[in-house]
Amino acid sequence: MKGLVLSGGLGTRLRPLTYTGAKQLVPIANKPVLFYALEDLVEAGVTDIGIVVGDTQAQIRDAVGDGSQFGARVTYLPQDAPRGIAHGILIAREFLGDDPFVLFLGDNFLREGIVPFVEAFRRGGANAQILLYRVRTPQDFGVAELRDGEVVRVVEKPKDPPSDLAVIGIYMFDRHVHQIVEELRPSGRGELEITDTIQGLIDQGKRVVPQIVSGWWIDTGKKDDMLEANRLILETLDRDVAGTVDGDSQVHGKVVVAATASVHNSVIRGPAIIGPGTRLRDAYIGPFTSIDHDCVVEACEIEHSIVLESSRLVDVPGRIEDSLIGRNVEIVRSPHKPKAYKLMLGDFSRVEVL
Repeated sequence: MKGLVLSGGLGTRLRPLTYTGAKQLVPIANKPVLFYALEDLVEAGVTDIGIVVGDTQAQIRDAVGDGSQFGARVTYLPQDAPRGIAHGILIAREFLGDDPFVLFLGDNFLREGIVPFVEAFRRGGANAQILLYRVRTPQDFGVAELRDGEVVRVVEKPKDPPSDLAVIGIYMFDRHVHQIVEELRPSGRGELEITDTIQGLIDQGKRVVPQIVSGWWIDTGKKDDMLEANRLILETLDRDVAGTVDGDSQVHGKVVVAATASVHNSVIRGPAIIGPGTRLRDAYIGPFTSIDHDCVVEACEIEHSIVLESSRLVDVPGRIEDSLIGRNVEIVRSPHKPKAYKLMLGDFSRVEVL
């Protein structure tokens, strides 16, 4: 059984971060979200993995390499532009051959992993298996209608949803999916839709079975979803304070401090993680906060936030919370008068001021 991970999307909902970086490499608990997908596949015994890549392929290749760090063998499949989930299957035809495969969207996150679902597909004899999650706003998703334990219809963003079961970004298919994909026509938005693919299998009398996810699923395409996934992962961490923590500091609860990090006259309340080379001084790090490597946090308070690598937060007068802060960002108090906010922000940025 093979794996196919889609990592070619533009990440428009995470702009401006994704103007300069792949959305699948934004970290959750200091680990890129894409890594969780790869680890889930390997845990399920799927080690031959193709990754569909686009404009950010150099970054993804650099981060993932040949896959050996995950116990996998990775093949990269360039895509000229995002043309729909089913297009990812189309361009992976040679890699997939006639083997059954798991299709995993690289920004989807299942805290409990996929092992039971892959095992069910291996022994179940279905032509396709889709994962479903109960949502409050099914009209915003592809939605499945079930009958007698099988999927009889899939509709994309219906005004009158037949159920509250959203089709999430993890699917399993056998070889019959390729004929459907080859005959698909682009939708109104110019993409080859995965919902049309699933419906095509149903219309041909193929067996499509559902698996309803009872644990946590998050599509990490938006800031608040990233913060929620970060919270969920941080709650699972074991305390590991390997870095330098001086006698004037306090570390409470589930906290990870990397070996080369340093903490001076600061308070950390877990769950939280502090990356390698990061320096905290006169700081308060509140619960559900991830600070990546080589950052500086000085005379600041921050909680329920994600800070990416090599950023500096210095002498900020108010507490920072519910924030996603990118790479090489500086947030500092200006020493000059007259006092004023001085901002340099990219497109789609959002700032709330006191």
